[in-house]
Amino acid sequence: MQVDGVAMVRLLGPQDRLLTTIERQFPLVQVLVRGNEISLSGDPRQVQAARRLVEELILMVQNGSDLEQADVTRSARILESGAGSPADLLSQAILTSRGKSIRPKTLGQKNYVDAIDNNTIVFGIGPAGTGKTYLAMAKAVQALQRKEVNRIILTRPAVEAGERLGFLPGTLTDKIDPYLRPLYDALNEMMDPELVPKLLAAGTVEVAPLAYMRGRTLNDSFVVLDEAQNTTPEQIKMFLTRLGFGSRMVVTGDITQVDLPLGASGLQLVTRVLRNIDDIYFAELTSEDVVRHSLVGRIVDAYTKFDAEKQAQKFERKQAHAEAVEAANRAERRGAAPRDHQSRSPRPERRWGR
Repeated sequence: MQVDGVAMVRLLGPQDRLLTTIERQFPLVQVLVRGNEISLSGDPRQVQAARRLVEELILMVQNGSDLEQADVTRSARILESGAGSPADLLSQAILTSRGKSIRPKTLGQKNYVDAIDNNTIVFGIGPAGTGKTYLAMAKAVQALQRKEVNRIILTRPAVEAGERLGFLPGTLTDKIDPYLRPLYDALNEMMDPELVPKLLAAGTVEVAPLAYMRGRTLNDSFVVLDEAQNTTPEQIKMFLTRLGFGSRMVVTGDITQVDLPLGASGLQLVTRVLRNIDDIYFAELTSEDVVRHSLVGRIVDAYTKFDAEKQAQKFERKQAHAEAVEAANRAERRGAAPRDHQSRSPRPERRWGR
């Protein structure tokens, strides 16, 4: 293969790390690089698959993507699934900020972003690191820049993650700021930091706790509810009914990380109640969509396996208890012999006095 118009270091990575990743994906293929020429030899089927992958990586570099080792693995997975061209799926930038492009990096993320474009309410449900909130906020900023909406509203419930923060000092804004800090951080990454305070002051961008949503009707807005697994059923119903004309909503959460004291998550309930309603989409993200350190995906898989085993053991204990109770009831019924008429004590004679 002759590679033209692409710097080989961008294609192969520093110290040929991307080339090593390609070789790991196809162990029966030998890859040789001389100048701008790449030679593939070995098992014919794997050679063809490796050629397709290299061609897609070249297109992604030409489209401006800075490749990482994870991009090679994800692209190979997309080609193997037959879902389409990784260059087409993963090279469409949502935003470009400070020379950095924000784009979906997995097939699941691409489906999630497309669902936001095509539906009024989208639920992004998945483990940590799958880009649920980050991509939703990128789509919100994009919609504001395109004048599709007049304002962005970002909200999340004020619930501690397993520890009590106590009585925080300062004004009400100071007290709720720690809960909303992740949203501010993402906002500053996607927009000019000098512009963000002006938009906040003008009300064009609003970051507020979920309790502030009651009684409002949100028209011409892009609304993002983060950490929805920590909403009660009443809270999430209240939030969803704030939807006004010309607005879109994205609800994100991880149903395996509920921090509510009683564990009654509104997000768990809404997945059953609203599943079959038109114009509402549930995007299910998995450990394959994790775009943080590769260990995060393995950690998520380990906890998922542990939870499944714990649920199976709980079910087995319930079944064993039910069977033991049923056996005891059967034994009791067998041991209690029916009483016949002779076994009954004779009725005492009734004497009538004068």
